Amino acid sequence: MSAEFSRRVTLAITGASGVQYGLRLLQCMLAADVQVLLLISRAAQVVIATETDLKLPGQPDQQEAFLSELYDAREGQLKVYGREQWMAPVASGSGAPSSMVVCPCSTGSLSAIACGASNNLIERAADVVLKERRQLILVPREAPYSEIHLEHMLKLTRMGAVVIPASPGFYQRPGSVEEMVDFIVARILSQLGIEQSLLPRWGDNLL
Repeated sequence: MSAEFSRRVTLAITGASGVQYGLRLLQCMLAADVQVLLLISRAAQVVIATETDLKLPGQPDQQEAFLSELYDAREGQLKVYGREQWMAPVASGSGAPSSMVVCPCSTGSLSAIACGASNNLIERAADVVLKERRQLILVPREAPYSEIHLEHMLKLTRMGAVVIPASPGFYQRPGSVEEMVDFIVARILSQLGIEQSLLPRWGDNLL
């Protein structure tokens, strides 16, 4: 871990609907002085163009510069790697961060991770986290779930991964889509042990 930052986390954004969760999580982790090693699948780039107004460049170095400026990251705080950059730190247990989040996690990525496919850097990074018995958080966004999806989630949970479906609660009475996104992002940050003020702890806001 670099002494310059509070900690390091791998964040993968895959091609499920709900890229807003991943982008907001990225923004919050950077604001919390976390160094983020970011992996964006090709399908995720299509979804970002569909679901947001962001004009995300196509190459990792361009994405790094664009997102660093967008979210006011410090120099070296955000590192973006391409799908076949096998020399990236996340590809080896000796260099990978101790935590990885796949948000959102497509059911295709869920399947590949559950089976140890390692056909691209996202799948390999998740495989590394599992084999090293580190923290892996998966945020699937699909409806309904098939038996295959549920079996993969059960299998990964038994391996030690944490599955947080992108299913926001409503007891906070959200007044906007952004507040619903923050509900899930807050749960992820709490799992990572990163301080957050997006969502009060249960009971803190009760009379």
